[in-house]
Amino acid sequence: MNTAPGPGGRTAGLDPGSHFPARYWHRIDDGRLQCDLCPRLCKLHDGQRGACFVRLRAGDGMLLTTYGRSSGFCIDPIEKKPLNHFYPGSKVFSFGTAGCNLACKFCQNWDISKSRDMDTLMDQAAPAEIADTALRWGCHSVAFTYNDPVIFAEYAIDTADACHAHGLKTVAVTAGYIGESARHDFFSRMDAANVDLKGFTDDFYVKLCGAHLQPVLDTLVWLRHETDVWVELTTLLIPGQNDSDAEIAALSKWVHNALGADVPLHFSAFHPDFKMDDVPPTPPATLARARRIARDAGLHHVYTGNVHDTEGDTTLCANCGQTLIVRDWYEIRSYRLTPEGTCPHCASALAGRFGAVGAAVGEAFGARRIPVAIHRHGA
Repeated sequence: MNTAPGPGGRTAGLDPGSHFPARYWHRIDDGRLQCDLCPRLCKLHDGQRGACFVRLRAGDGMLLTTYGRSSGFCIDPIEKKPLNHFYPGSKVFSFGTAGCNLACKFCQNWDISKSRDMDTLMDQAAPAEIADTALRWGCHSVAFTYNDPVIFAEYAIDTADACHAHGLKTVAVTAGYIGESARHDFFSRMDAANVDLKGFTDDFYVKLCGAHLQPVLDTLVWLRHETDVWVELTTLLIPGQNDSDAEIAALSKWVHNALGADVPLHFSAFHPDFKMDDVPPTPPATLARARRIARDAGLHHVYTGNVHDTEGDTTLCANCGQTLIVRDWYEIRSYRLTPEGTCPHCASALAGRFGAVGAAVGEAFGARRIPVAIHRHGA
C-alpha cells in the first residue's frame, strides 16, 4: 500500500494548478488502483476519479486534485462546529475544499460537497499560510470543515502539522467514513472532532447517504478508546427518516454504552435542501423530545442545534446539576466554569477541554462569522 508522502509535500510554496501525490492506495491484480482512504475502496482505471471526485488516478499513481485550494476561509465561533466542550467561546479558523465521499440526499452544504466544478475553489493557501493567518487573527484553533476533510487528508495532515508547530489546536468536522489504513495518520493530527452520526440504521445510511453505518461506529469507538481526540457527535434529525423514539433511544443507548455518558451529543434541525427539499423542517418539539430521550438514556450533555433554544444549549454539571454555561445559539450568555474546567459548586471536572481562551463572556467571540481571503483567484 502506498502511504508515503508524495514529492512536494510540506512545502511553503504552492502551485495552485498542481495535483498533489495522494497516499492510501494500492494496485490490485486486474491492474486497477484501489483507493484505501475510505470504506468505498474505489477501484480506478487511468483517468478515473473516485466517488469523492477529488482523488484521481493518473498513470501509475493517485493524485489529490484539491491540495492547497479552498472553497473559502472564515473565522467562526467554536460552537458553530458544533463543539460545546472544546475551549468554549474561542474563535476557530475554518476552511474546506470540494467533494465528499458520501452521497447524502439531505446535504446541507451540497453546493460545496457535491461540486464538480473546480471554480468553486476560489481561494488557495499552503499549510503554513493557513497557520500564519489563523495566528494573525487570534484564533485558538483551525477547523477542517464545510466538506469532509477525510477526502483531502494529505492537505489536512500537512496543515495540522503546521498549526501544531505554531501552538494552534486542530478540529475535524467529519462523517467519520475513513478506512483503517488512513485513520491513525489523520486523527493523530486532530485535537478534537465533531462526527456526524447521521442515523442509527444501516438502511438509513444506504438509502440516504450511499454508505454504511458500521464503519462510522468503528471509527467512533476507536476515537473514544484509542486516542486523546476530544469527540462530540451530531445527528441531523430528518422528519420521518431518523426521528422516531425507537431510533433515537437506540442511538442514545449505544453512545452511552460504547462511548460513555460524558460524550456530548447534538441533535440538529434539518431544513429542506438538495434532493430532499420536499421534506418539512424539523419542528423544535422534535429536538426537545430527542434531548429528553437521550438524557433519559443516561447521557449527561445533550444539545439542540440550528434553533434558538437556551435550555437545549445549556451545559450542566454532570455531578450536581448546576448550570455552568448558558448559550443562545452561538452566543455565550453565562460562563461559570473555573479556569481549570471544574464546577464552582462541587469542584467536579466537566468533560472536555477548557482554559482561559474565550472563557469569560466578555472575551467570547460570539456568533460572528468573518470571511477571510488569502490568495483569492482574480483578486
